[in-house]
Amino acid sequence: MDSSPSAPRVTLLAGGVGGARLAHGLALALPDGGAEHLRIVGNVGDDTERHGLLVSPDLDTVMYTLAGLNDEQRGWGLTGETYGVLDQLARLGEDTWFTLGDKDLATHVVRTAALRDGEPLSAVTARLCAALGVHATLLPVTDDRLRTLVDTPAGRVAFQEYFVRRQHADAVLGLTFDGADTARPAPGVLAAVRDTEVLVVAPSNPFLSVEPLLAVPGVRDALRATSARRVAVSPIVGGRALKGPAAQVLETLGHEVSALGVARLYTGLVDVMCVDEADAALADPIRDLGLDVVVTDTIMGGPAGRERLARELLTAVGPAPR
Repeated sequence: MDSSPSAPRVTLLAGGVGGARLAHGLALALPDGGAEHLRIVGNVGDDTERHGLLVSPDLDTVMYTLAGLNDEQRGWGLTGETYGVLDQLARLGEDTWFTLGDKDLATHVVRTAALRDGEPLSAVTARLCAALGVHATLLPVTDDRLRTLVDTPAGRVAFQEYFVRRQHADAVLGLTFDGADTARPAPGVLAAVRDTEVLVVAPSNPFLSVEPLLAVPGVRDALRATSARRVAVSPIVGGRALKGPAAQVLETLGHEVSALGVARLYTGLVDVMCVDEADAALADPIRDLGLDVVVTDTIMGGPAGRERLARELLTAVGPAPR
């Protein structure tokens, strides 16, 4: 194991497909697949209960991507999935709007059984990652129940109801992170944020993926207090979100739909903003916020693109990996 300064300790705050892809890039850019160097703090606000099982979509997307098992075309789920169980559930009259594949179900069965036996989510996640050969450390932000609730013109709905069942077509009027006030950071989370050399905020939705992390008491303060160099990657490219409803959420919550709008949200929390080449003209206005700026190709088109972006980020904010 290379423990030289060229292998910095890196922490990634991640949610969604963008978080999983950058986690993969960082794991490729660091020695030994990121073992002992890369810690990922994952969102659990998207968690849901389906058919008696706890599903952790963001954690699983990161885990499957790092294990090389993720369905790259969809961005989520396992490659080569079958849906026999889902078909039978529908035949038995169950509502199957939330897609669960046969292999994916095994993850949720193991997780749910362990939780019922009193094992915390962080321990279950570590065990699942080890079984799938994931070397990076994946940490749920909390072991406690935390759920993102979305206020829409039709009323307040659970996150997956908004995102999957309603295909994120509703205007987002507000967000509540139910349980955040009493949640405690999972073991290792505050240390991962505070005691690291490089901290990266993934190109995840700032409101739906990153804010649930910061809503857990102590996490935002640790991010502010860390001595690490902190860089955030904009999920908005040329005024559009590459995937998901980030642009719509920014607009309906009253923020500018641009990399500059994202930078304003992260002012005081990061030192560097990474924006796409399409947004190079916004570099100076972002610098006016007191942030350094990295302008590069932020579109992660496959493993090579993910590793390239990860290396550029590490070079920009800390010692470059060997």
